Amino acid sequence: MTNEPSDSTLVEMWSAGDARAGEQLFERYYDSVARFFFNKADEASVQDLIQRTFLACVEGLARLRGAGNFRSYLFGAAYRLLCKHYERRARERGTVDIAEISVADFAARTPSQVFIEREEQRLLLLALRAIPLEHQALLELFYWERLPIADIAHALQIPLSTAKTRLRRSRQLLEEALAARVDSPVLLRSTLDNLERWAADVAGYHLPHPGAAR
Repeated sequence: MTNEPSDSTLVEMWSAGDARAGEQLFERYYDSVARFFFNKADEASVQDLIQRTFLACVEGLARLRGAGNFRSYLFGAAYRLLCKHYERRARERGTVDIAEISVADFAARTPSQVFIEREEQRLLLLALRAIPLEHQALLELFYWERLPIADIAHALQIPLSTAKTRLRRSRQLLEEALAARVDSPVLLRSTLDNLERWAADVAGYHLPHPGAAR
């Protein structure tokens, strides 16, 4: 088994001038960043957001050495760029309250445009898109990327206690969104009872690469 260098080791090597170390980090996390954006924006925007996320890492290389956790730094950059993306679009509609914005408000791609095998998975993606963006991002980081809640708090730049409270509220909102979209009590129970499984299944899909991020 090959012992691959840790994220922190690659960051140190990259900071010391090893460009290949930076490329390794990008290769390691490209799919994760693509997955973060794919249910939140149209294809053209996804490509741009991926590129800008990795560019933010290049531009913030000096800060990366003290960030402690590359993944939380990376997803923090992705989340802030996503918020700015929707804030710009919201201003065109006369509203800038990011706390109320959901992806469904802006008609990005729908779950029918990706390969979904089970009805529970389709419902989960629809429900995620229907809740406010900050709650969708938190749930996807928790269920899809398996980030510890402390790392999510760091990525979203909120106190740990706030992240824990928001996670409970996010789950509640997701359950409400699912209930509003399901006629069958059996299907609703199956989706809720196996939420982590459906989330993991969706996360395991091979997502198309919309373009080079480097």
